[in-house]
Amino acid sequence: MPVVGWAAHERAVARLRASYAALPAGAPVRLAKPTSNLFRPRESAAAPGLDVSGLRGVVCVDLVARTADVQGMCTYEDLVDATLPHGLVPLVVPQLRTITLGGAVTGLGIESTSFRNGLPHESVLEMDVFTGAGEVVTARPDNEHADLFATFPNSYGSLGYATRLRIELEPIGPRVALRHLRLPDAREAAAVIAEIVATRTWQGEQVDGLDGVAFAPDELSLTLARWVRPDEPAGSGTPSDYTGQQVYYRSLQQRTTDLLTAYDYLWRWDTDWFWCSRAFGAQHPVARRVWPRRWRRSDVYHRLVSLDRRVGLVDRLDRRAGRPLRERVVQDVEVPVDRLAEFLTWFDAEIGMRPVWLCPLRLREVDGVARRWPSYPLTPGTTYVNAGFWGTVHVGPDAPEGPRNRAIEARLSALGGHKSLYSEAYYDRDTFDRLYDGANLAAVKKRYDPDDRLNSLYDKVVRGR
Repeated sequence: MPVVGWAAHERAVARLRASYAALPAGAPVRLAKPTSNLFRPRESAAAPGLDVSGLRGVVCVDLVARTADVQGMCTYEDLVDATLPHGLVPLVVPQLRTITLGGAVTGLGIESTSFRNGLPHESVLEMDVFTGAGEVVTARPDNEHADLFATFPNSYGSLGYATRLRIELEPIGPRVALRHLRLPDAREAAAVIAEIVATRTWQGEQVDGLDGVAFAPDELSLTLARWVRPDEPAGSGTPSDYTGQQVYYRSLQQRTTDLLTAYDYLWRWDTDWFWCSRAFGAQHPVARRVWPRRWRRSDVYHRLVSLDRRVGLVDRLDRRAGRPLRERVVQDVEVPVDRLAEFLTWFDAEIGMRPVWLCPLRLREVDGVARRWPSYPLTPGTTYVNAGFWGTVHVGPDAPEGPRNRAIEARLSALGGHKSLYSEAYYDRDTFDRLYDGANLAAVKKRYDPDDRLNSLYDKVVRGR
């Protein structure tokens, strides 16, 4: 999608306002959005939603200031297409192409640059938010809407919807050099992570991106990425291609070094939805040869999962085979790096799901100071590791009650961790308010949604409304 410009943006905001005005008085306010990267169930909306069809592009890119003004429904795929030709990218580019910038800010996002750049909302300079009262307010950390600016991340639309965000960009080379470190256990992996986060180097070489995979208790791999300058001989080799017959995550077990184009590095996890495409047979050599390349995308697999949830094919096959009912365990959680080994040991014993994605993160510091975000209160100066695991576990008749997910929530709280809210959550109200500062959320919501037309965060993420 080309850069749309300010005039087109203003027309799109006008259509949004008109769609709000057309809603019946007091009717709930929702987006008219056909797709989602969320994994938690929600009640279907009978009422029409807000028209955000014109808010899917990049408004402008400032190459001198290294900033971009981006509409809230713009996907990172389209955003990268607008900035990468200029050698620039957002400070954090989440792994999946169809995640939107507004979604990553209001619902959090993470990637391999998060150990130095934090989460996507930490590089937002200002944002226009369409509130439950039908107003567009410009929120910055230093203006009269600073409370909304600080509370918006992890609010999932309970405080309004971002129509425009101004974000920082950073340079990236045309290619990315990778080193895959093989580590025998989680304790050693945690020690390596802590050293890289502290120095941003490993064995004298700069580290620009850091993530990894725990394949088994005694098989972990950390991938160290370095942006290669255009004039470096190291970038003159032939980059690997994991959009064809080869599968990226398997290369972590097969190679010690690699080279990718910057574009392919950013989307290395999207082609096979990490490793989840194997559930559809897309990694079988025969199936892969006939599976159209344009369908090797996370959004295609996500639609297949949604289809199965509607028709219940997997559940029927399990019943026919006499297998216990499955519980879906699809979560991303943050654990302090010094508790990572403890968490993974417990996870193996109680959940038993591998691989697990590992992605270090730390609140971004500007001039030595980290800003606090009350709705997702990470501790400044603490290194966390995001553990991502996505699949199902056979648990039997109790599966609908989410026993494994509840156990993860309890264990996470005991370890001083946090949990993203894009999937099922089972917290009681008091625990939820303690973890995500419910009092502050309620106060900000009252100011910007006085008639309570937006569902609260608890209603959205726990009650599925």
